[in-house]
Amino acid sequence: MSDTLSDGRRFRILCVVDDFSRECLATVVDTSLGGVRVVRELERLATERAAPQVVVSDNGTELTSGAVLRWATGRLAWHYIEPGKPVQNAFIESFNSRLRDECLNEHVFLSLKEARATIAAWRYDYNHLRPHGSLGALTPNEFAVLKGQEIQPPQEGENNHGLYL
Repeated sequence: MSDTLSDGRRFRILCVVDDFSRECLATVVDTSLGGVRVVRELERLATERAAPQVVVSDNGTELTSGAVLRWATGRLAWHYIEPGKPVQNAFIESFNSRLRDECLNEHVFLSLKEARATIAAWRYDYNHLRPHGSLGALTPNEFAVLKGQEIQPPQEGENNHGLYL
């Protein structure tokens, strides 16, 4: 997704959400998000947590780049939704809509640094303070801890569920 700073410059946001715990694992904010940057962020998450079994995403150029395809091959399944069919990725579409309504539309960002800080604060609230009905009125963080998904390096052969981008 994208938004603009007060001076009209656009910035992009890569959101990574765990489909099991509903945790937003990353909101990467930058002026440009190419495939190499996406791989760097996914590699960081795979180091902190177990690698997912599958990633579901749209067909954005940063997600169909050679860097992403090389990284994913032999490591995990990558499911691209059909072009023009956002309903096939309804979970992340709903998440992105919530981020836009509750955060992006409520703020005028003067700088990229301010956008990063504000979005990070919103992400903290989403993960740690806001109960989700689909998680039995637990926050995503509480649910992950309860189910044993605390942030920890993966064990040999361990695999996570799926991520939405």
